[in-house]
This record gives sequence, structure tokens and C-alpha cells, in this order.
Amino acid sequence: MFVHVKKYSEGFLSVKFPYSVENVEKIRKVDGRKWIESDKIWVIPDNEDRIKLLYRLFGKDNVFFENYEYDKDTMIALKNELKIRNYSVKTQKAYLGHVRRLLQFHKKCIDNIDKDDIKLYLLRLVDANKSAAYIDQAVSAFKFLYIDLKNIDDVDFDIKRPKREQKLPSVLNTNEVFKIIESVDNLKHRAIIMLIYSAGLRVSEAANLRIEDIDSKRNLIHIKGAKGKKDRYTLLSNAMLELLRQYFKIYRPECWLFEGQNGEKHITVRSIQKVFEKAAFKAGVKKKVSVHTLRHSFATHLLENGTDLRYIQELLGHASPSTTEIYTHVSERDFAKIQSPLDRIMNKVKL
Repeated sequence: MFVHVKKYSEGFLSVKFPYSVENVEKIRKVDGRKWIESDKIWVIPDNEDRIKLLYRLFGKDNVFFENYEYDKDTMIALKNELKIRNYSVKTQKAYLGHVRRLLQFHKKCIDNIDKDDIKLYLLRLVDANKSAAYIDQAVSAFKFLYIDLKNIDDVDFDIKRPKREQKLPSVLNTNEVFKIIESVDNLKHRAIIMLIYSAGLRVSEAANLRIEDIDSKRNLIHIKGAKGKKDRYTLLSNAMLELLRQYFKIYRPECWLFEGQNGEKHITVRSIQKVFEKAAFKAGVKKKVSVHTLRHSFATHLLENGTDLRYIQELLGHASPSTTEIYTHVSERDFAKIQSPLDRIMNKVKL
């Protein structure tokens, strides 16, 4: 479903979309909208706030303006190709968004956009202080468009990817983890927080767990279709298993391990994030943390306890050992053995 927008008159835009009760309810949320019976279109005020509202109501990937409406077939083809190649829904949305914004910026059809146009667009992203990861993803989207969709193998596309910042992950110490867990009174919420930390899960992995994924006999958790469409096993601690048994007796989930409010769907990622944010605040944690910090802390604490880096890589589901090696930079295990030169000087003075 696509929403087509173009200039109607001075200060107004026309909005056209396939009829449905849901779509009509959405457009009625735009202040100043009018239905033009003679043209069979909706008209809205032409300003930034109304356009942003259209994006929120219908989705950015579905809204097309007159300047690049003729590329709608390419956008549909791009979406279908991403689906066929089994890209995640999240990646599909990101790639479509990057291509759509490229078209918006240049107001050209895709066939008329060259390498210099793309470089100019990427430069604008840099000026807008977009992260290296965001720009890197944009480059991947454009490469997929030209090479994978359009089959232009000899395209002159030697754009260098931006250098990523080498940021170290924020890590909680064991006392902070304990305080966060203790601050959660709700049994279900406590189980979610403990499971993410005890198994090193991504928040989406915890949300998507099914009852059948818990292997209590082998003390393992089966993570299916994780990042990169990969399956893996990770730890199920004894303490976690005991808590899950209590949780099962009270909540009695039927399909998803952690059900949403209606019981038919799993709990949302945002709900889990809110649970963690509230718990961290209540526990008095001053560091800048998110629920993903629990996964970083899991890996760091394993390393500090002497677990081989290769096993940690498997438990986290990292494709490359270099990704896991970042935890060697935040682990206190080896740093504790190093004496500061200041301590040596002060010890000599005391003697």
C-alpha cells in the first residue's frame, strides 16, 4: 500500500491512497484535512508537521511525493527482493528508508543517480552528525539496490565505508546487577531481567522465546533465528530454572515464554526496555545503561571468571571472534594484576 502526495495548490498537498476504513481513520487525524469530492482526493496543509504526521501514520516507506512517484515500481521490486533473500523485517525497513531518503534528497529517479550523487548524500549525513553505523548501513542499502536488484555488476561504486568509532560497551559490576534484580518486585519482570543477564540474550531474543526453547534437562536455552538468521544454544542457570518454575506455576504461559497483555503475542521489546529502565533507576545505577548492558555484563563477568573467549563467542552468537574480543578491554581480570607507577612511587616513599 502506497500513499501518493503531490502539490495541490499554494500551501496545500493532495494525498491519495487505496480506500480502507483504517486509512480514512488515519487521514482524519491530520488537522486541516479536506476531502475533495470532485477529485476524489484528500487535501492537507503543506507544512513540515503535517508531512511528519503522514510518515508516522502510514509509515515512511509507504509515502511517495510527486517528484519521485515514478520510482514506486523500483521501491516495490526492492522490497520484494529483500523479502525473497530472507532479510529481516528490520533490515528491509532500514534499506527501504535509506533509498527513499536518497530519492527525496536528489529528486531524481534511481537510474539518474550516480556515484557523485550518492557521495553528496552521504556527506549530508556526515554533516547531520549521523553515526558511522548509520552511514555504513546506507552504503549497504545502495549497493544492494544497484548490484543485487538491478544486477549492475560493473557499477562504479568504490565508495569507502566510514570508519566506525571504537566505543567500549558499558558494563555493570555484579553488585549493580544484583541491585537491579532485587529492585524488581513483579515475578514476570524479574524473570525477564534475570534470564537476559544469565544467558547473555539480546532483548529481541528474550521477547521471542517459546516455552519449547527451554531445555531444563540439559540446562540450555535454544535461541532460534537470532541475528543473522542463526540458531544457537546458551546457558540456563540453575537459579534461573528455579525462578522459571515459580513463574510457570503462577502465569501458566501457553506458547510464548513471556506473553504480551492479550496472551496471543509475546511481550514487546519496548516493554522489556521499560522494565529495565525502571529497575535501573530504582536500583540507583548512575551509569548510562540499557537492557543490552546486561548482555555486555554477562560476557565480561564470564571472562573475568576465566571462561575461554571462544566459548563466550559461541554463547553470544558472534560470527567473528574480533567482536567478542572487545570484552577484553573492559574486563578487570588482567588489569587487577598491573600496578600503577604512582603506587610504586608512594610505596617507596613509605619505606
